[in-house]
Amino acid sequence: MTVTLSVSLKTDTLTDLWARAVERQPAAPAVVDDHSTLTYRELDAYSDAVARDLRAAGVGPEAPVALHLRRGVGLFAGILGVLKAGGAYVAVDPRYPAARRQAMIDASGARVVLTERDWTADATAETVRALTPYDEYDLTETADFVPAVADPRSAACILFTSGSAGQPKATVLEHRGIVGFARNQALPELTADDRVGQIASPSFDAFHFETWCAFAHGAQIVVLPALPDLLASDLRRTLRRLRITAMLVPTMAVNHVVREDRDAFSPLRILHTGGDAILAGTCRDLLAGSFSGRFFNLYGPTEATTACTAFEVTAVAPEASSIPIGTAVEGAHIYVLDEASQPVAPGQVGQLHVGGRGVARGYLGDPSLTASRFLPDPFQADGGRMYATGDLVRVLPDGMLDFVGRADHQVKIRGYRVEPGEVERVLQRHPQVRDAAVLPHGHDQDRNLVAFVVRRGPLQPAELRAFAERELPDHMVPAKIVILTKIPATDNGKRDRQALIELLESDEARVRAHQPPASPAERLLAKIWSTLLATEDIGVTDDFFVLGGNSMLAFRVRQQIKRETGVAVDIGVILENSVLRDLAAVLDARTEPGAGS
Repeated sequence: MTVTLSVSLKTDTLTDLWARAVERQPAAPAVVDDHSTLTYRELDAYSDAVARDLRAAGVGPEAPVALHLRRGVGLFAGILGVLKAGGAYVAVDPRYPAARRQAMIDASGARVVLTERDWTADATAETVRALTPYDEYDLTETADFVPAVADPRSAACILFTSGSAGQPKATVLEHRGIVGFARNQALPELTADDRVGQIASPSFDAFHFETWCAFAHGAQIVVLPALPDLLASDLRRTLRRLRITAMLVPTMAVNHVVREDRDAFSPLRILHTGGDAILAGTCRDLLAGSFSGRFFNLYGPTEATTACTAFEVTAVAPEASSIPIGTAVEGAHIYVLDEASQPVAPGQVGQLHVGGRGVARGYLGDPSLTASRFLPDPFQADGGRMYATGDLVRVLPDGMLDFVGRADHQVKIRGYRVEPGEVERVLQRHPQVRDAAVLPHGHDQDRNLVAFVVRRGPLQPAELRAFAERELPDHMVPAKIVILTKIPATDNGKRDRQALIELLESDEARVRAHQPPASPAERLLAKIWSTLLATEDIGVTDDFFVLGGNSMLAFRVRQQIKRETGVAVDIGVILENSVLRDLAAVLDARTEPGAGS
């Protein structure tokens, strides 16, 4: 079955979008961070100065420029400066391990890196430039600067997703696709009065909503703390204090937060979520509380520019077990096809293909992979292409799309797409690793990765985990490492996934042969951990992170401890005392007669 929304969007570029925003309200605040606030006019002049410097460094049409910058006004000046110089920006999250950051710079072909003054030694390229702070520029020198004239089909940015060959895939997005998303009429329109909370990594496509949707409508971008830090605070109070009205929050975070506080997002006028499956129970709880804004479930791979379908969640039936991903947004063409690339009947499962102006140009430097995933669109006469997402969906009787799962083994971990093969290849780079197999474990927002490893020589799981943390983003680091003598295989020589799952279950049974909790605090924590980690028989020597915990779940531990005991424990204390017995001792000390809470 095919689903098409035929409304065409006006051809435009990001530099035009920005220029019109500056013209409409030059004195309005554009971006605010912990240190400064810049108006649209000030950010325009700042980015002109950055663009002038980049031109002097040789940046021209579609030249990739790596931005290795902290989230703040400088990052936005860098993005606009690259585009005004005619280039394409490559946002490199400084929180990624050094090896991953450099791999992104190298794969993008960036000859110029723009970074912080104290980070110039942290990246390698032909030219590494430090970003000049706003207050150190003589902005009168840029009064006659003329930005480059881009074509709507020009490359605007390069984003990276997980790749099965052991290296991240560089996806080239064009101006027209991002502009189409920023001005999409299928989504609720931001206004100049909105304050958009910025939490996404600049290397993640959710950043497009926070940046370009805000700029397209003259809204103000408010740079918030990183998500784990934001969740460690009183989220509702923080949003209200900063007058945040619109956010795109990863699905995993929404699922976690609403479970503990259904009113946490009540200050918002618009709440978007995406990146994984939103739970029906989460939506019921959110809508039953004091949240009165508009809530949208967005779907879209990076290769389709952030969102190609949307579903406004206004009510959830008591018997509903899932939430649709909706219908095509404006300018997108959605096809549900069988293995012969023919439309399936309504209600039948098929692979989702996406056409329209939001489809990326392809994978940089990989024409073979591009040709296999970006296919000619036989359903349109404009010579366009469609992207084969690898996601399985069905069309419901009301025309909504229901997400079924992945067609391959690629999985979502904390809202990020992860190719287990990439993690395997990184682990195999360790000199003491002979072989490795990586599988997802758990369900929904609690899913993580488990690595099965065959050693060449002496190697402890902790050593290999430390290696993985240096080489991979944290969502790709296996939560558990199991040492084996060999990777089991089926009769036809393929890896036996079922045998690996059974080995994992056996290993977990061994781990659970432990010392049971004895004190009230130990029993309380064991109960909380058991619920959050979906693990039975937790003992006093168990480690929260070894069992699959993460900072999001630590936030929920903190909330439940406070609810059960009235004791407020800083999330940092929970992270530092990850062994159950140690955290129980902290609780005991806090609840002793005369002790403060």
